[in-house]
Amino acid sequence: MSNSTTDPDAYLCYDKGLILPIVNESTWSTGARITVYLIGLIYCLYGVSIITGIFMSSIEVITSKTKTVNIANPKAPGGTQKLKVRVWNSTVANLTLVTLGSRTTEILLCLIEIVGNGFHAGYIGPSTIIGSAAFNLLVITAVCIACPPIGEVRYIKQIKVSTLTAAFSIIAYIWLLLVLLVITPNIVELWEAICTFICFPILVVIAFMADKGYRGRNVAKDDDKQALLGIGNVTREGVADVMKEMGKHPDITQEQAATIAAIEAEKNSPHTRAWYRVSETRNMTGGQKLIPTVDPKLLLAYDQVKMGSSISIGSTLFPEIPIVEFAAASCAVYEHEKRVRVWINRKGNIHPQIVFKFETLDGTAEAGSDYIAQRDTMVFGSNETQKFIDIDIIDDNEWEPDEVFFVKLSVDSKSGAKLGKKHIMQITIINDEEPGTFEFTMPSYLVKESIGVLQVPVSRNNGTDGKVVLKWKTTDMTAISGKDYEGGKGELVFEHGEKQKSIDIPIVDDQEYEKDESFKLELLEVSDGAKLGKTRTSVITIVNDDELNNLLDRVVSITNVNLDRLRIGNASWADQFKEAMNVNGGDIESATWVIFALVPPPSFLDSGGWISFCVALTFIGVLTTIIGSLGSIFGCLINMKDSVTGLTFVTLGTCIVDLCVSKKASVGEKYADCCMTGSYSVYVFFGLGLSWVTASIYWTSKGLVFVVDSSSFSFSVMMYIICAIMCLSLLVLRRFTPFFGKAELGGPTAGRYLSSIFLLLLWCLYILLCSFQSYDYIDF
Repeated sequence: MSNSTTDPDAYLCYDKGLILPIVNESTWSTGARITVYLIGLIYCLYGVSIITGIFMSSIEVITSKTKTVNIANPKAPGGTQKLKVRVWNSTVANLTLVTLGSRTTEILLCLIEIVGNGFHAGYIGPSTIIGSAAFNLLVITAVCIACPPIGEVRYIKQIKVSTLTAAFSIIAYIWLLLVLLVITPNIVELWEAICTFICFPILVVIAFMADKGYRGRNVAKDDDKQALLGIGNVTREGVADVMKEMGKHPDITQEQAATIAAIEAEKNSPHTRAWYRVSETRNMTGGQKLIPTVDPKLLLAYDQVKMGSSISIGSTLFPEIPIVEFAAASCAVYEHEKRVRVWINRKGNIHPQIVFKFETLDGTAEAGSDYIAQRDTMVFGSNETQKFIDIDIIDDNEWEPDEVFFVKLSVDSKSGAKLGKKHIMQITIINDEEPGTFEFTMPSYLVKESIGVLQVPVSRNNGTDGKVVLKWKTTDMTAISGKDYEGGKGELVFEHGEKQKSIDIPIVDDQEYEKDESFKLELLEVSDGAKLGKTRTSVITIVNDDELNNLLDRVVSITNVNLDRLRIGNASWADQFKEAMNVNGGDIESATWVIFALVPPPSFLDSGGWISFCVALTFIGVLTTIIGSLGSIFGCLINMKDSVTGLTFVTLGTCIVDLCVSKKASVGEKYADCCMTGSYSVYVFFGLGLSWVTASIYWTSKGLVFVVDSSSFSFSVMMYIICAIMCLSLLVLRRFTPFFGKAELGGPTAGRYLSSIFLLLLWCLYILLCSFQSYDYIDF
């Protein structure tokens, strides 16, 4: 056959599409047409996934409608507490709007194909419905089994509801075989179509009753509280818990703490499948995320704190930040020694190489006459924690009073390191040779609970000769060691020439209001030759932060603003256009499907999401009509039967987002209910039922019957039933067998991967056998 021709008889597949082709393609080569239709099919399937995400946003708003109820709570004012709970029952919402929303393309494709074919049965729509059911049951279940973190499991919580829907998933397809092969072979009568469709509301009612019977009164109260967490504002207690774990570290701003609190609120709240669908769609299109974004390093540090793996109280929150500082705040040197050694420590992350600078600065001592000025760059190598600087002292053999100069450290802000508190050292040039007298600089200290680490300075006067070990201890007063501060006994070492150092006492910030509390810090003894001064005891008083409550209120307010901005349905129409035109980092020329911004936001006219629901459904209908035409013509051009096209290309296009959604739900949710809907019977009862009722009414009104070619369709249904029974049997086995972790998802490594491989091979076998039957390699 020629690649290009004007012969009308060679104009292939022009009559296969409902609305396509819209131009004369008889002069196009077959290869060019295949390429165009394949690209168009992929593009439209991508587009329908976007509009379905918008559609699911309206469904999430509709099913998230709340009401305020009063429950008994003796601790609350008046003995009652108000809670916001969802109006929609979660089971009813999942079986109706959520399932229909995620399967709208398949349902409309089946209906539009029948209407477009003059109410004759088509192949792509029914095959896509059966193919989607098989893909969801086998492939998505396989992925969900493998995805939970190693060592974790996800089991079905609402087991009665899941058992019911699983049973209906088998019964629905057995009913199809009875209709097509037994009761009225190759014919669907009106009563059969009505029975098929009416099974949908019957399923919903029975599932609702099972749900209510399963949960009971106490579980219902728990669900009410979960609903409050999922849809209400974050509480002060929740923010206080986050800030307690963060330790109110000075490196953490209020905005960062609020962002982490918002992330924790989202993580700990149960989410619907609609929420995950919207989230995945926005991830695909570069839209606004439903979970706040934060610096990964900050989030990692917070996770380490929660796991107890961060370093002790008072040290830096970020173990990845190196800290450079002097070992002591001051030191002294005798003029006749002619040299002083200054030690520099590196704390925090000791692994990277750090470059830092130092320079000397004049005080009463002057460079050139009293010491030799220095300015240089030094490097901490990997895992190196201490270095020293030698500074030459000028001995002029003349009597002078004690003089001081300074050494200053600096680091490049781009290096990732930071300076500690002791980044400037005072050096005193003296003329005596005594080990010195040691005492506190102050008899008492007043510190805030949020200080982290209290540094109590100890001074060394009247000499700095030799190394001196100073012993100290703390004594509880109203403050208790281990609860309010980390006390005990310890030693403070003064090296030769060091003049002032500090005792570090970690202060515990429990984020709770308390009265002022005190403890005592005492100097016990020093090395031989050294002396203790008069101020041997210092009383430390820990005061509660006056601004704690105000700080919590500010962070709570910021957190709620973050959550409100990200909550589904809160965007305005203008926000939608801005988001549509700013994908890919603001690349307007690369923006795709901007037309979907015409769909009114769920908050439009306070309609509760219904206006958005209807408009988005219209867009899906138009796009589905195009997809049906593209799929039929593309399959015809490559000599692929419509039934195989529906089972493969169209099914994969409509289900790939669901795969990503279920994968994320299997990782993010505590239970398996969200990622294993089990509502495959809805595809038959509503999807096929609606189109069958429509066609049956049409043909009955003409005194004829609705004819359905059941050959390939019945075979795929039968194969699905066999695969479904095997899949559900595996899930039951997993729930009760230790080898699989006694849960539907996750569990031991060997069990989870064997289960996933088995289901994936089962799906491949299903597609292979159905394709062979369609091409008459299997006689059925």
